[in-house]
Amino acid sequence: MSRFFDLLGIERRHPTWRERLLSGLGGAVAIALILWVSRAVVGDGAGLIVASMGASAVLLFAVPHGPLSQPWQLLAGHLVSALIGVACARGIADPLLAATLAVGLAIFAMRLLGCVHPPGGATALSAVVGGPAVAALGFQYVLTPVLLNALVILIVAVAFNYPFAWRRYPAALHQQSSRPVEAAAPVNHADLVYALSEMDTFVDIDEQDLQRIYDVAVQHAESAHLPPELVHEHRYYSNGRYGADWQVREVTRLAASGADGQPVVTFRVVAGQSRNQSGRASLLEFARWAKYPVQRAGNTWQRLTPPVA
Repeated sequence: MSRFFDLLGIERRHPTWRERLLSGLGGAVAIALILWVSRAVVGDGAGLIVASMGASAVLLFAVPHGPLSQPWQLLAGHLVSALIGVACARGIADPLLAATLAVGLAIFAMRLLGCVHPPGGATALSAVVGGPAVAALGFQYVLTPVLLNALVILIVAVAFNYPFAWRRYPAALHQQSSRPVEAAAPVNHADLVYALSEMDTFVDIDEQDLQRIYDVAVQHAESAHLPPELVHEHRYYSNGRYGADWQVREVTRLAASGADGQPVVTFRVVAGQSRNQSGRASLLEFARWAKYPVQRAGNTWQRLTPPVA
C-alpha cells in the first residue's frame, strides 16, 4: 500500500486545519478582487482570464514559499506568456496552430527567462481562445487585465500572508532562525521526515529528495578544504565535522619554512576532540584538515562566510 501511495503521489504530510483554512481564505479574497477587475475591463471574457489567475492563487496561497510562486515567476511568467499568446492569436490564422504555439513558446520563454509559472500557460492559451472580447483587446490584454490582475494577486498575497510568520510571502520574508553551532548531531532519514512533518505549510519536496540533497551537501563539504593562503596566525579554524570528530584549532604560529622547506603551522585545539592539546603540521596538511574559519559567538562557534582572506 505504501508503494501504491508513492506511485500515485499521495502526500502523507498534512498541515493543520488553520493552515488549510488560511490557504483557502487567501485565495478567495484574491480571486474576488481579480474577478471584479476582470469583469470591469473584459466583461463576458472574464471567465478564461480568471482561470489562469485562479491557478496562480493556488500557488501563492497554498505553496507561498515554492520557487514557482515567487514575484518574478508570477509577474514575468504571466507577462511573457500574455505577449506570446497575443502575438500568436494575431499572427496565425489557424486557431489550433495558434493555441499550440502559444503554449509551447510560452513554456520555452519562461524557461529561458527563469520565470516558470505554470498558470502562464493558461494565460497564453486564453489570449487565443478567449473569444471576441479578448481578441478585441489586442496587446492591451497584456496590461489589462493580465498585468493588473497579477499585481492585485501579488499585493493580496504579501498583505494576507504577512501576519502569519510561518507563511510570509515572498519567500525572502520568511527567515528561519539558524543555529551557528558546529557540533551538531548527524541527520538521518527519520530526522528529515520529522522536520517536514513539523512544518505547518506545504513544501514542494519529499523526504527522499531532501535526503539526496543532504547527502550531496555532506559529500561536498567533506571533499572541500581551505586554500592554504587563507591560513593566518591567531585565527580559528574548524574541520566541519559532526559529533565526537568535531574540532576547532587556533593557529598560534605560522613559521615561514620548516626542515623540508614547507611552511609549518603550530596550533592549539580550543574546542572539540583533544581540547587543550597542541600540535604541528605543514601548511598544506593543516589546510586539508580545515574546512573554513570560525569565530566565537557566545558559547558556540560561528562559521565565517566568505572565508577571511
